[in-house]
Amino acid sequence: MGSIKTEKPHVVLVPYPAQGHINPMMTLGKLLHTRGFFVTFVNTEFNHGRLIRSKGQESVKGLSDFRFETIPDGLPPSDEDATQDVPMLCYSTRKTCYEPFKELLTRLNSMTDLPAVSCVVSDGVMSFGMRAAQDLGIPDVQFWTASVCSFIGYLHYREILKRGISPFKNDDYLTDGTLNTPVDWVAGMHDIRLKDLPSFIRTTDPNDIMFDFMGEEAQNCLKSSAIIFNSFEEFEKEALEAVISKFNFPNTYTIGPLPLLAKHVPKTEVKSLNSSLWKPDSKVFDWLDTKKPESVVYVNYGSVTTMSSQHLQEFAWGLAKSEQPFLWIVRPDVVKGESSMLSEDFFEEIKDRGLLVSWCAQDKVLGHKAVGAFLTHCGWNSTIESVCGGVPVICWPFFADQQTNCHYSCAKWGFGMEIDSDVKRDEVGEIVKEMIEGDKGKKLRVRAQEWKMIAQLATDVGGGSYDNFDMFINKGLHFEG
Repeated sequence: MGSIKTEKPHVVLVPYPAQGHINPMMTLGKLLHTRGFFVTFVNTEFNHGRLIRSKGQESVKGLSDFRFETIPDGLPPSDEDATQDVPMLCYSTRKTCYEPFKELLTRLNSMTDLPAVSCVVSDGVMSFGMRAAQDLGIPDVQFWTASVCSFIGYLHYREILKRGISPFKNDDYLTDGTLNTPVDWVAGMHDIRLKDLPSFIRTTDPNDIMFDFMGEEAQNCLKSSAIIFNSFEEFEKEALEAVISKFNFPNTYTIGPLPLLAKHVPKTEVKSLNSSLWKPDSKVFDWLDTKKPESVVYVNYGSVTTMSSQHLQEFAWGLAKSEQPFLWIVRPDVVKGESSMLSEDFFEEIKDRGLLVSWCAQDKVLGHKAVGAFLTHCGWNSTIESVCGGVPVICWPFFADQQTNCHYSCAKWGFGMEIDSDVKRDEVGEIVKEMIEGDKGKKLRVRAQEWKMIAQLATDVGGGSYDNFDMFINKGLHFEG
């Protein structure tokens, strides 16, 4: 048995420890497994514990050729079922994960019942994985799990610093119109403003952790042998061409949308492996089945976004005022440090048309015929899953690449409308109503459906992303299958 197994190529996957990074990395792992790879999936100890609490011990036992390992994240222990503080997590993984990960690779290579590690795919913001692989002479690939256009934005952070744009001198820039300044010097991004660049430029602190971390991690990706993106060429052509020409990095592979490429994973035990750190509520599908086609607004702010209690109330009453049916995912930790309680009056108002749950299988919800619009924070997984479902978006970006994705969804891809960052119930009500019942909403839905068709073609046999995945395996991973 051992001698047969050792002939398999062995890929080690290490995602950034947040839900929006773990999901696409897990899909990639399943696809590589389907193509004959032995897979080791590396979570942090904290998230491994959450996975067990969410899915049970069986979910992480793995299979004979798809296994789970852990490394510490360097943060103090916590038993919360919540996403950790992002700046602290970035600071800590950058500082502490290199040695434990390198030790893990060495240990895997010394295990006689496993094939030798033949490649490492690390998250685009976990460059310690790339360094450890290179130090051990193992081929490495970076997986940028956000949009190509945000990658371009981060690659220009050094230039933003050089031009003296950020850090800002004081907080006036937030209200004096500075963020509306047009930017015409970013390769691969036309007709953008400062506010459309990834949001970590919005700081007055010269030592801001996130500004430095994201800008430098993007640069580090250019030191790897290849970069893969969960996107497709037609969607982000201009940004992709800029990575190749301006940054002289030809080894890029767009292999998305991964949820559509994943349809090529056969129904095996591996297909059923689940990476959700929260327990999804399955009753949403019975509820959706009772609704008319394209009548429901699905509302989810992702796994990291938090808001004030006031904003939560404005969203709630805006959804009530819209008079449209809605499915609203309210995570237990969505309101930081305050109660996310909604009043009895609200529940009375929406009892026949609103459903609130704490988590769901989003890709399946967006594929349900009853869903007509998606009110989203514009994280990349949410954006790409809305394309897969052909669902237009109402954008309320929170941070990071979400402002960039929001701008592209509304101004370039043509299937989105934006809500003001200072949420007001009247605006929420009007936009939701327009998106479900209005002419503009119908036009955006047609455009979303067109993108869905293009994405499906890209991931079908012979499509661009399908062929890129083949090329990535044979050339990017230095493996002839």
